[in-house]
Amino acid sequence: MNLRQTSPVRDAMLEDLRALVECESPTDDLAACKRVVELAAEISKRVTGAKGDVVEEGGRPVFWLGSKSPKVLLLALLDTVWPIGSFTPLWRVEGDLARGPGCFDMKAGFIQALYAMKDLDRNQVALVATTDEETGSATSRALIERLSKSAKAVLVFEAAIDGKVKIGRKGTSMYTITLHGRAAHAGLEPEKGINTTIEMARIVEALVKLENQELGTSVVPTVLKSGTTTNTVPALATLDVDSRSFSMAEMERVKSAIYELKPLHPQARIEVIGGINRPPLEKSSTESLYEKLENVATKLGMGTIGSAVVGGASDGNFAGIHTQVLDGLGAVGSGAHALTENISISDLEPRARLVVELVKEILS
Repeated sequence: MNLRQTSPVRDAMLEDLRALVECESPTDDLAACKRVVELAAEISKRVTGAKGDVVEEGGRPVFWLGSKSPKVLLLALLDTVWPIGSFTPLWRVEGDLARGPGCFDMKAGFIQALYAMKDLDRNQVALVATTDEETGSATSRALIERLSKSAKAVLVFEAAIDGKVKIGRKGTSMYTITLHGRAAHAGLEPEKGINTTIEMARIVEALVKLENQELGTSVVPTVLKSGTTTNTVPALATLDVDSRSFSMAEMERVKSAIYELKPLHPQARIEVIGGINRPPLEKSSTESLYEKLENVATKLGMGTIGSAVVGGASDGNFAGIHTQVLDGLGAVGSGAHALTENISISDLEPRARLVVELVKEILS
């Protein structure tokens, strides 16, 4: 069979994906996230014959279909980075491409996993989709780690990169640095103030020096806020910092250095909050599953899938602490977090079939 040919299954997958995309679900809109999870449960009933459960973790809705203690966990998400109304139109199809908010990251991945569940043993396999991944998985991390500890494998349906699965990811750290100074009139007596903009500029210089390009360690100052009025010495400044690395040792090094930062002015005061959010997903956690995937793809006549190591983190980073993980099993397409977000329609069905056979291989 030609895995890329048009089929009723592919057409059904596309219509179900359209429904999910048109049910917009930005992470910070709890009501919208609940609506999309409830819709996913309804779609599940039609696709698999079993309505997925809508459960709560830390006050947030989670979709759950299958075993409560799965040997293989299919891990997905249903929240998006897009505020409601970001796309006009919400959905459009152009040849083999479908476009819409969250289609690539990662509602198509959820649909592929859901259609795979039709042919999998729900006593051994579960599909779980969270709604807080895009903001760090604060409420769902405990659930993901608990399920991963007892699972033989976790398959993550984040989008593929150029069709390739992801066998390594950087870990992520997030910090907020606050500097307290002293206000004064910027024209009459600036010398009586403690200028937190100047102090923060020195902190930024120190942060940039912490990066290590050879080891893939980045330390990026992002959101900076300082001052109140144009004629007042700034008495307060805050800075957000995004740091990533493939090495846990590097992440610990950066953390220690950030917490040891000192302002130059002896009367300025510094506060640091935050730390390591996601550990790296290391190749040692993915090698075995990746080998199985390529063997299965060859048997299906799909050729080589390929693999990549990426800087972005996912919930697979949490799972990789406890068990084997393979990431990037979701949509083929491009434009994550961009207005160009799109997915390849012809890859929906073959990627779902690939997962079915991979899971059977893992359980055999």
